[in-house]
Amino acid sequence: MTWATTWVRWAAITLVAALLLAGGGAAVYVQRSFAQLDGRLAVAGLRADVLVRRDGADLTHIQAQTPQDAWFALGYVHAQERTWQLEFQRRVMHGELSEVFGAATLETDKLMRALDIMGSARRQYAGLPLHTRQALQSYSQGIRAFHQNLPQALPPEFHLLGVQPGGATGSVWEPEDCVGWTLMMALDLGGNWGQEFARLALARTLDTDRLWQLIPPYPGEQPAASADLAALYRQWGVYRRSPAAPARQDPWLGHANDLNAGLLAWAEALTRNAGSNEGRGSNNWALAGTRTVSGRPLLANDPHLGLAAPAIWYFAALQAPAGQASDGTPIAPLAAVGATLPGLPFVVLGRTDHVAWGFTNTSPDVQDLYLEQINPADPTQYRTPEGWAPFTVRTETIRVKGAADTVLRLRSTRHGPVLSDVQKSHAEVLDLDKYLIALRWSALDADNQSVMAGLQTNQARTVDELFQAMSPYHSPMQNVVAADDQGRIRFQAMGRVPLRAPANDIRGVAPAPGWQARYDWTGWLPAAQTPRDDGAKGWVATANQRVTAPDYPHYLTQDWVLPYRHQRIEQLIEAREKHDIASMQAMQHDVTSLATRRLLPYLRQARSPHPLAAPVQALLANFDAVMAADQAAPLVFAAWADELTRGLIEPRIGQARFAATYGKRDYRAALEGILERNDGWWCQPMSCAEQSSAALTRALERLQTAYGPDPAQWRWGIAHPALSEHQPFGNVPALARFFNVRVASHGDSYTVNVGQYNPGQTRGPFVNRHAASLRAVYDLADLEQSHFIYQTGQSGLVFSPRYRDMSAAWAATGYRPLQRRPAHWAHRLTLVPAAP
Repeated sequence: MTWATTWVRWAAITLVAALLLAGGGAAVYVQRSFAQLDGRLAVAGLRADVLVRRDGADLTHIQAQTPQDAWFALGYVHAQERTWQLEFQRRVMHGELSEVFGAATLETDKLMRALDIMGSARRQYAGLPLHTRQALQSYSQGIRAFHQNLPQALPPEFHLLGVQPGGATGSVWEPEDCVGWTLMMALDLGGNWGQEFARLALARTLDTDRLWQLIPPYPGEQPAASADLAALYRQWGVYRRSPAAPARQDPWLGHANDLNAGLLAWAEALTRNAGSNEGRGSNNWALAGTRTVSGRPLLANDPHLGLAAPAIWYFAALQAPAGQASDGTPIAPLAAVGATLPGLPFVVLGRTDHVAWGFTNTSPDVQDLYLEQINPADPTQYRTPEGWAPFTVRTETIRVKGAADTVLRLRSTRHGPVLSDVQKSHAEVLDLDKYLIALRWSALDADNQSVMAGLQTNQARTVDELFQAMSPYHSPMQNVVAADDQGRIRFQAMGRVPLRAPANDIRGVAPAPGWQARYDWTGWLPAAQTPRDDGAKGWVATANQRVTAPDYPHYLTQDWVLPYRHQRIEQLIEAREKHDIASMQAMQHDVTSLATRRLLPYLRQARSPHPLAAPVQALLANFDAVMAADQAAPLVFAAWADELTRGLIEPRIGQARFAATYGKRDYRAALEGILERNDGWWCQPMSCAEQSSAALTRALERLQTAYGPDPAQWRWGIAHPALSEHQPFGNVPALARFFNVRVASHGDSYTVNVGQYNPGQTRGPFVNRHAASLRAVYDLADLEQSHFIYQTGQSGLVFSPRYRDMSAAWAATGYRPLQRRPAHWAHRLTLVPAAP
């Protein structure tokens, strides 16, 4: 065991023992680690007093005398409550995790450096108007002010890891980091390069027709690419001739302790899933007054994101009178309440006193991979439409704890960064002596001003003003649904989408030849031509389904989410003539899976010799695809679908390729098509019915081993808990029970109350890791009757009772009031300017 792992292990044991088992010193530390919620705090950098109050819902209200002080105070409060979260986020996007965690996170750091997240952020920040830059400066000054005169003990993460906020430079948060965090959100929500590369890899073993059966286009559509992808890639000779050698394991990791092993798993998942928006979904809908009891609109939103502890969101209200920037630019009054993101100085999702809004992911294709052909006579050059050109090369140095620095030589082409320099999976598939993979991604462009749009939404008073405020919004494109107290509702997709030439027969669904100009982007979709619906039918709703009409003239993507959630929302809206807050909330908690209902007949027809088959089929007889946590049938269905997918697809594409792709996608659409066609090619060497029966037998063996011999005692919620995982301690058994938030949950990937799981994951294949990161319902008849909930708690401080106090209500049917003017205050803190 190395000194690094020994130190971390003993530090963890010592600190846990000291803090959790005994002593006055531990009690003092715990108390000192809490954020100060009452009294007065002198803070350098404020212009005037700021009132920070917490109401009975634990919503933080910031009342300032200038917009700049409101943004400053939000930064200060984020640092109070979420300082480790900010530190971890900063290290992720800067590619500086390995400075703390060693080689376990090196691949993640390499990817962030190759993408040049912070280089792009700095260029985008420099192009922002002065008033926007000053807003980001005020916010980051608030974070820095907290650290300059710490009023509380640092959270235990810093002590356990021996980390100082800001690392070697002490730079805890800079204005450019706000821009960088918007790019990280775009990376999480706006990526599809993983799907493109998967198609290239699968085309090695499948012909193009079979490829489209495995990854079908959206229902009712033809494949977006007319090219014969498999033939093209064979013709160009892109694949390596021999199987890739197993990746060399760093000897330092051979002695990995629980912390390093957990971090390695997390880092590998992040790099493996980067560029994949599979399942990155959400729901939002708005009802016009003609469809509500009050006669005024109602709006609901529940964005589906990866669950984490602390949560990605922090709920706050910002209030300040009109002001101006230093150059005289007027700043409208702030009066917004809702979900903020630690790292950004505004309410991202929420309401003002007159208008409410919510997002879902549009998921247009804004990332294209390009095969760049290397000059065989000079490997420093690649092929362009005009001939050979040199790579642009830069060098990055990554500090690695317990090891020598890693020096990266990173290349880029006219399209963008060369991902093959850092993505191990590319070396397993491509002949890198002949071809590299470069990425064109719109979010990295210097004119990305999404952060300015976010600030402006907090000043909107009508639906029209909201969408005008969002006009600078760039990436990732979002389906914005809004409603105002004048009775208007609207859906519009906001953000930047590239246009592709008619001669582009690949259309961005798979890597294209970078040396042919017809595959380059030709411009941008005009904002006035993005999809829009003003609610003529009395409601608007999006759930990541196709949002374009069949005759829409522009190509956005073919990787829409299957339409089951949207179909269910439509069913529930039309099930009653008039809706109210209660019915909107009930819709958010609906767990009927139309996708399960579609395949359920095949499961009921399966015949298995397993002794539990008869009682299980008896359970299924009354199962109507309601994925309830306290039932056994959802678990049986999930295990059967998993085993059947493995049995049909893995033999056709190979174990390695299946392992690399399963989990990024669940292959549900492929499974539906195979069974409904009774497709003998995929089901060979058995019939499809025999494959289904064999899958049931394997599923029952697996469930009996895991949950016992009585199917009536099996529970979906036991196998499918919602797991909000802490980074980095969520995978350390001695610490996970304290830092993770875990609660039994309903749903599946296709229910309105979503509960997405990764069946390709060895440990916890049915664990719900991607769900409603918040739920909010807004009543435009009286916005003070709006409600919210999310899955952890406001505090990111693990010892605080506010760390997980929303989790039980979130998993059930609970909400908290989302008010700007609550009846009483639980805490009152005044931030005052420190004496110079």
